[in-house]
Amino acid sequence: MSIYQPPFTVTPHILALVAEISEQVGFLAAHRDAALTPQLRRGNRIRTIQASLAIENNTLSVEQVTALLDGKRVLGLPREIQEVRNAFATYDAMPGWCADSQSDLLSAHGMLMRGLIDDSGRYRQGGVGIYRGSRLLHMAPPASRVATLMQDLLHWLGNNNWHPLISSCVFHYEFEFIHPFADGNGRMGRLWQTLLLSQWRPVLAYLPVETVIREHQDAYYAALAAADQAAEATPFVDYMLTALLRALTDAAENDQVTDQVTDQVTDQVARLLSVMPAGAAFKTSELMHQLGLSHHATFRKSYLSPALAAGLIEMTDPQSPRSPKQQYRRVVR
Repeated sequence: MSIYQPPFTVTPHILALVAEISEQVGFLAAHRDAALTPQLRRGNRIRTIQASLAIENNTLSVEQVTALLDGKRVLGLPREIQEVRNAFATYDAMPGWCADSQSDLLSAHGMLMRGLIDDSGRYRQGGVGIYRGSRLLHMAPPASRVATLMQDLLHWLGNNNWHPLISSCVFHYEFEFIHPFADGNGRMGRLWQTLLLSQWRPVLAYLPVETVIREHQDAYYAALAAADQAAEATPFVDYMLTALLRALTDAAENDQVTDQVTDQVTDQVARLLSVMPAGAAFKTSELMHQLGLSHHATFRKSYLSPALAAGLIEMTDPQSPRSPKQQYRRVVR
């Protein structure tokens, strides 16, 4: 019996990304294992789930998701609250799954979509298309082929010899192409890639790459469309590896900043606070102007990041850290 081989090309850029990501993962594993406290794991998991659901138009903020998990009452649509609860139960169950098991895949979908659709945990019985507004972006294969296509894909997943970084991205794209469920395909694809990556390196179970995807959501859908047009997963593999590298770089920067911050506020942070009166919010360009700085990297490394890590300042829009409209204000205690 021949094994199904998803079409994709390993380009020099993809190989370079794999090498750089592997190096970053080694650094993260060496420095974070001891520091990855239950609180940090929970915080990263909250960011992961909030971002993954936000991609699917869930409007609950990080603060609302946190409050919900703390048992507090949250004003929100019942469906959105159910989505959050389901997602946390599903991610908690993730370590017990086998990635190439169809029964585990169906069980995960059943947990993720419980109470949200009638056929949770079962492959779709009808046709489905992906739309942006009134424009059809992708027409999935007919329902009669879903079971066979998924069986072939899972068999490939369990028997291929590609690096897990590559095979996880290829699986993610092929899964979205097949669109095996009536709903929940996007969040399932991201969940299953996290499962695959965490089985390669456990530290990746708590890397919130979904936050990067959320911030570059149009590029995520553009990569899926480009892969459809090319009839191979290559454009999507390139995009996902780039997003993963960005998430790892952010995590490394956060760890470095945390190590640098001490109880004694640095001179640079003190200078930053001196130009930020309480109650006012500022863009980075405004703060750099007031400090007489012109080099953005220096400002971020020596002033902004340490102040954020120390909890002395905060973002006005923490859900979109790289938004061009982002501003910063002092934290009033």
